[in-house]
Amino acid sequence: MPAVGDLLQKLNPWHKGKFTRPTFHVAPPARRVLRSTKATRPHDHHPASANHDATDDAPPPPPISTGTAMLLIALYALSYFVPFYLSATTRPSPTLSRDAPSVVRGRIRSVTLSCLVCTAVTFVLLTRAWPGVPGSGPDALHLLGLWPPALRDAGRALLLTALLFLGPLFSYFVVERGWADWARLAPLREVCTEWTAWRNIVAGPITEEILFRSASIPLMLLAQAPARRTVFLTPVLFGLAHVHHFYEFRLTHPRVPAARALARSAFQLAYTSLFGAYAAFLFLRTGSLAAVCAAHAFCNCMGLPRVWGRVEPKNGRRPSILWTVAYYVLLVGGAVLWWRNLWVLSESENALVPTSAFSQSPA
Repeated sequence: MPAVGDLLQKLNPWHKGKFTRPTFHVAPPARRVLRSTKATRPHDHHPASANHDATDDAPPPPPISTGTAMLLIALYALSYFVPFYLSATTRPSPTLSRDAPSVVRGRIRSVTLSCLVCTAVTFVLLTRAWPGVPGSGPDALHLLGLWPPALRDAGRALLLTALLFLGPLFSYFVVERGWADWARLAPLREVCTEWTAWRNIVAGPITEEILFRSASIPLMLLAQAPARRTVFLTPVLFGLAHVHHFYEFRLTHPRVPAARALARSAFQLAYTSLFGAYAAFLFLRTGSLAAVCAAHAFCNCMGLPRVWGRVEPKNGRRPSILWTVAYYVLLVGGAVLWWRNLWVLSESENALVPTSAFSQSPA
């Protein structure tokens, strides 16, 4: 089988080779000699030999199947949230909310361990698929999005994501004067002192991206699954990993009708799956874990944008219809800018697949 670097070269033919080793042929020596001999004797041709050469030139099968990759990702997802209910420290109850500091701390420890184990499993699979081949370790780190860190690509991905929130950014910084909070560094202090804020903005995005992008998407690459299938299939498991919130919501809000709670969970499944597809796209395009972590943290910080109603300040200032008009103009304009710059701002020399891979239909 080829080395990881060969897989990267196959997935990304225009890759500059900075993180791939030179081509390494693993065919048996006798077979290589046979080929070289045939090359010097073009007149010595037999049909059986031609068929044998065609078999030799056929690409090797992927180390794992797409089904196996999806099964492993499903197990990864289970390892992320199932441990929450195995310990009284992290298991919610009618009297213990998931937002309790003790629960948040326990869950962060649990998901951190899950991420380390799942990442280690994927790394071993990537390196064991090409045993004894120099360079497989660094190339595996590239597939995991860990090296290079690609901070410039992370900044571009963050800028791209921010275009979707031009309206909410205007509402926060101008209408609600959020700039004054940032001048006092109040949001940073809140993240560093409140466990729920730390979970939502730091621990949650990082651990989810490590498990559902860094540890999971390389499995789909290992299975040589089409890029579009990876983008639209893996986020379903990411969304389903949030369905357990329905149970927790029912525990802490028993008076809320079941239909309303179910609708809430269905909506959460929809938008988490949608974001998962966007994050998977960014990960394939940038090859950077930092990029998807930055986009995830920013989206968690901003929340879902307002799509109806008037924009009014919360600090007692006199409302103005111009604020509402400006908000929706920026919201729509930002969405247009996001769409027009989606491929430009996500382009990277560290990409895991070429741009052309997204135009290929899944088999």
